[in-house]
Amino acid sequence: MALIEGCRHELEVTVNVLEIAEATERVLGRIQAKAHLPGFRPGKAPLSVIRSRFQNEIQQDVLEEVIPKALNTRFEAERLQVVGQPNIVDLKFEPNQPLVFKAQFDVHPEFDLGEYKGLEVEYEDPEVAEKDVEDRVEQLRESKAEYINIDPRPAESGDYVVVGLESGDGLEGEPIKNPEMMLQLGDPDALPAFSEGIVGMTPGDTKDIAVEYPEDYGQERLSGKKVTFDVELKFIRRKELPMLDDEFAQSMGDFRTIDEFKEQVRTSIVAERQYRAQEEAKSKLIEKLADNHSFAVPETYVERQLQMQLENYARSLQMQGIDPRQLNFDMNKFRESQKDRATRDVRATLLLDRIAEVEAVAVQQDEVDREVQRLARSQREPVAAVRVKLEKDGGLDRIANRIRTDKAIALLFEQARKVTPAPKTETEPAE
Repeated sequence: MALIEGCRHELEVTVNVLEIAEATERVLGRIQAKAHLPGFRPGKAPLSVIRSRFQNEIQQDVLEEVIPKALNTRFEAERLQVVGQPNIVDLKFEPNQPLVFKAQFDVHPEFDLGEYKGLEVEYEDPEVAEKDVEDRVEQLRESKAEYINIDPRPAESGDYVVVGLESGDGLEGEPIKNPEMMLQLGDPDALPAFSEGIVGMTPGDTKDIAVEYPEDYGQERLSGKKVTFDVELKFIRRKELPMLDDEFAQSMGDFRTIDEFKEQVRTSIVAERQYRAQEEAKSKLIEKLADNHSFAVPETYVERQLQMQLENYARSLQMQGIDPRQLNFDMNKFRESQKDRATRDVRATLLLDRIAEVEAVAVQQDEVDREVQRLARSQREPVAAVRVKLEKDGGLDRIANRIRTDKAIALLFEQARKVTPAPKTETEPAE
């Protein structure tokens, strides 16, 4: 076996004449049994005719039978952990001669696991100020706001209004209709044309309002368009917020007092910030782990990682309402720009797998079951149906591997040496 580069190897394989002959007889038998040739009953055509009529098919079928078998035999004999599909080159297949070919393939890398316990990482438990709690409580209070219709009068900036609208000129295809849309006039998140057009209207009034959408508007159908809307002002409303008292706390869950509710809010904020801080620290630990180990990784793994990164990028664009197919996207440039990142990610994955092996990290069945149940809830499907689907496509194994990796990362963080982050310096002098 010859090393080409990194984890890529080349192996020359020979299949003797006897094995070729036996495979040829099996292939001939299969083709004869299904062949329908003029002048012969099905399955009764002479082998000489079969050889003549199906020469190319016979050769291809023989190669597809003997090459994988010969390769597997050599791989097992040499105890090679082959990754991906081998590439067959320099094939020599002549009548009454041994079959000779070369296979090029990646092998799983062999590497020594260096120090992974006690790696240094910046981390400190987050703090929550009183204002953080007050801001979160106020957000929750806003979610409980009630909007009360008031007596008709001309609408003013700052009012909450309910309008019915339908698009007219300037928009192709199906019109936009909304019989009851509520907005606050002058809200920075609302298009100014709507607010300015509605100010001064009285409930019951109708009006055509022209709206110019910016080029970078989130909906491609509207971006850069000037659309006229037929708008009817239906109601003007007053927002009423609940009192921050024990009654409000009780409406938010199993709380007796407002102080008890605020303490739970504080606990939730701490948990959120702790999770984000730990995830950031874990990410830095994984990068440090990968940087501390230098070994070649199979191109097959890197290609898979690049494909996954590309799919994630396409998904993120779609979530922003952008069709990736409409972009002038250079696939080669993307792959080139992301290859170093993909290589490091693969190396980190291999290292975490080795750590899990060394530390005897195990995954319990109930952990997999909980993840299946979570997926079923998110997809709004029966648990049994989701489990069957995962069993068919290997999803259960992927879930178990992900849980195992997460446990290895948690162990890495638990055993890391946490240091207080250096204070951030101001880039500009304070005024």
